[in-house]
Amino acid sequence: MADFRLVNPEGWEYDLQSVYSAYIGYFQLHNIPWYDRTWGQFFETFEQFLGFSWPVITVTDSSTGRAHIVTRLTTVGAFIKMIKTRFGETLPTPDNMLKVTHFETSQRHLRNVADWATYKKLYTTLPAVALAAFKTRIRAGEPKAIRELWAKRDKTFLAIDFEWSERNPATFLEWGYAAVRCGHLEAVGAWPPMPESNYRKGHYIIGDYVDKIVNKHCPTYPWQYAWGDSQIIPRTKLPQIVQSVISSLASPDAETTANSLVLVGHGVSSDIQRLEETKIKIPHNVLIVDTASFERALFNTGERGVMHDPKTGKHRAQGSTLSLGGLLHSLGIEPPCALHNAGNDAFLCLLALQKMMEPGTATPMPDTDARKKSKAAGLVMAAPMPVAFMGHLSVVDDGYWKSLGRSGSPRVRERERGVVDGVTDEMGLMRRGSKYGNISPPEMGGSWKDDRDKEKEGWFKSAKGVRLGTK
Repeated sequence: MADFRLVNPEGWEYDLQSVYSAYIGYFQLHNIPWYDRTWGQFFETFEQFLGFSWPVITVTDSSTGRAHIVTRLTTVGAFIKMIKTRFGETLPTPDNMLKVTHFETSQRHLRNVADWATYKKLYTTLPAVALAAFKTRIRAGEPKAIRELWAKRDKTFLAIDFEWSERNPATFLEWGYAAVRCGHLEAVGAWPPMPESNYRKGHYIIGDYVDKIVNKHCPTYPWQYAWGDSQIIPRTKLPQIVQSVISSLASPDAETTANSLVLVGHGVSSDIQRLEETKIKIPHNVLIVDTASFERALFNTGERGVMHDPKTGKHRAQGSTLSLGGLLHSLGIEPPCALHNAGNDAFLCLLALQKMMEPGTATPMPDTDARKKSKAAGLVMAAPMPVAFMGHLSVVDDGYWKSLGRSGSPRVRERERGVVDGVTDEMGLMRRGSKYGNISPPEMGGSWKDDRDKEKEGWFKSAKGVRLGTK
């Protein structure tokens, strides 16, 4: 086993121990007294059979997922030729050897097994081989593997989503997550999960950039988290927070068994890259589910039926990938909140996965309105800071923003983008092109012309000068 050589797995199809077992069965079936033959020494034990020195590789069966030590049919022919040359008798090729359809497509390490110690050492690597193949199958979106994973009800599925600057992917704007601990829910009899009460969730806004960086091609909506309270944090604290969430849900790393944590994302490769760039430690045995790949695999196999492109009205093409919004629409989910908010995307991604896993179960859509009625939906700071709450937005005390090197409280960018001449946004935060002129309140960079204009526009301010709403 000291020699290192790589070979393509094509042609390596027969489980080595099954070759020996097939010969023993053949002798029994045909009443052949192999123990009286001169070549019978090779069949006394499997260890003796290995003395021929068999070239082998390790692969996993694409249908069962089990790992095997396999050899080639040509090697079985070489063994038969050796018996004929040395002992003058011809052995047949048994017809009941276990044939393995290899899952792996990349080159495999070739080894020569000539004794029991070598075979035993190689055999101990099979669980790791099976785990590596299972991780690949899950990442590729193989429906059978992912359904098997969900059906066990013993994993924790953690959906994550980053929002970053279009100009610099290393500049994070938001991070959100949603998690469901299936093992815990199964233990207490709460299955299937109820998203509103059973999902652990969170949303973090990077305070350093929230008012400085605005994506133009794909705008984000940091202030519109619908499933709880957002937290504004310094950029330096994000890796620490992400690491703590992952560590709280993951089991120890292992070479032979999968982690209890399963990462989930829609187009998750970019999010995994962000984790790696920030030096977040993820156990190597963590499985990764990409809901985009999973849905595409379901569609390609016909399990999602005929679908139409909502934009063109044409039939959806094989191999095409849906956006998160398209996936939700195809599942009959009309998002009650803005997408491209990291917390919303993570929550809805996990919900979409559950919908695909439990198609026959009525999973209720969480009621965001009920949450807003029960408590004021504002931004909660990571550290105590004066905050004036305003609907689902907040205006932070100037001292906090100045500590970040800012001039003062942030403008409400999302509302600015939603306002055009002659149109007032739904919260009345800013009005332009109205009959009263092109004006805006002082905290948004404008100035009141006089008290009469202030009264006309209906704005009023608190004693500290922070706008709280409209009359």
